[in-house]
Amino acid sequence: MNVTRYIGVLDQDTPVISTDFLIVGGGIAGLFTALKASQYGQVIVLVKKTIKDSNTGLAQGGIAAAVHEEDSPFLHLEDTLEAGAGLCNIEAVDVLVREGPDRVRELMEAGARFDMKDGTVALTREGAHSRPRILHAADATGEAIRVALVRQCEQNGAIEIREEHFLIDIVGRDQGPECYGALVYDASQRRKVLFTARAVILATGGAGQLYKYTTNPPVATADGMAAAFRAGCPLTDMEFIQFHPTVLFTPETQRFLISEAVRGEGGRLYNVRGEAFMANYHPLKELAPRDVVSRAIVSETRRTGSEYVWLDMTQIPRVKDRFPTIYQNCLQRGIDLTREWVPVFPAAHYTMGGIATNTYGETALPGLYACGEAACTGVHGANRLASNSLLEGIVFGQRIVSKAEEIMYRRRVDPMDIYRHFDKSQVLKTQSGRISPEQARLKLQETMWENVGILRDEPHLKEAARIVDELYNQLGPGDDELAYYEVVNMLTVARIIIQAALWRTESRGGHYRTDYPQRDDLRWIRHISFVNC
Repeated sequence: MNVTRYIGVLDQDTPVISTDFLIVGGGIAGLFTALKASQYGQVIVLVKKTIKDSNTGLAQGGIAAAVHEEDSPFLHLEDTLEAGAGLCNIEAVDVLVREGPDRVRELMEAGARFDMKDGTVALTREGAHSRPRILHAADATGEAIRVALVRQCEQNGAIEIREEHFLIDIVGRDQGPECYGALVYDASQRRKVLFTARAVILATGGAGQLYKYTTNPPVATADGMAAAFRAGCPLTDMEFIQFHPTVLFTPETQRFLISEAVRGEGGRLYNVRGEAFMANYHPLKELAPRDVVSRAIVSETRRTGSEYVWLDMTQIPRVKDRFPTIYQNCLQRGIDLTREWVPVFPAAHYTMGGIATNTYGETALPGLYACGEAACTGVHGANRLASNSLLEGIVFGQRIVSKAEEIMYRRRVDPMDIYRHFDKSQVLKTQSGRISPEQARLKLQETMWENVGILRDEPHLKEAARIVDELYNQLGPGDDELAYYEVVNMLTVARIIIQAALWRTESRGGHYRTDYPQRDDLRWIRHISFVNC
């Protein structure tokens, strides 16, 4: 599958808007970075739908940081490395755990309110953490953080948030090469707009919508990853997809997450026969790493012929007060978790891989940066430690802004210079295939769920590759231009995930091959990267 660089047409009728920092994405990584960058220049934040649409607002459990006197960054580092199954970038993890506590304090100064106990921040424990170090706001931590950051950004005169702006492609100079902006579709005006900036920062989130069942919102279609790939940036560790083990089993494709903190505070898993089973799979039982718990649940459903397992929350003290969001969502579906067990099954949750960056968020293309789930700093390795994702967004967002003096030194590009260097031969023409974007999306999601999910093997991966290539080659424009762009991005990234999963002939973290069930440190302590040539 050949991927050309640009989607869309650029000409001298295209409006041009210039700024210092162009941030694409309105989750915790994008908004925190915007606040930091506003101290140095003008910031525009582009949001695909509305400012409420991001994974941040759905994050329940909390944010991990070694803020307690009985904890330490070193212990947090050890836990992160252990969960990452040998593939973490130790330098990046060290940055995460050392700088994390200060960034969390800055979140609190920005108005994020976490639960308190006896005058200090209340901490809970989650899977694979050796200490309680999860700061939380009941079970709606991400929303509490999002609301605080949005309020700060809206009150900041140096920050402009533009909703309904879809990233089409990164715009760069081939004779450099370097990034000097982005081509964007303004859905409210139904026109393409060229944004130029001294720095373009991708904080576009992950790729959960590639799968039929996911905790991610509809906007999580890998747009930033695909655009960076087309611009020549490597995508790394894409085979490692995290499936959250405890997701409410319902008919919906976007399913409701039940926080890891539930198991941290006493929630227990049972199969449909009422048998506790996690002791058979890991000494930490319910607090085992997410990949272990997810595979255990799949194993139990296959063994018992069921579609789900049970999560028992009835023994958790004051469960309605500690987890009010989960309680209300279950109650709306007729489940009183104070008296009844809750049916759960894993769903696609997080992309460990992404746009390869260094510890300052710099990509392979000068002027282009990435942070949050869209980036691959190496902190997660093969399997993300619970509640490290929110922390990663703010730590590496700050690291990008630490380069502000260097960024501000870069000149803004003359729009006429852009037109002169734009190569229209690289424009991806809308294909006239017979498959609509809507049909392709549904088929892709079904294919990824059935063939590239929690358990993988060569025949299923090859079948997935065949289907994805067929969808890409037969994709037609449909009636919705944005739907077409989204599906191109999804198919592009799906093919990379599949190929990486085929190449890695071992099992490690979020990548499990039933035909290669053992971890192979002799051959596979290495990363797989893809570059668009």
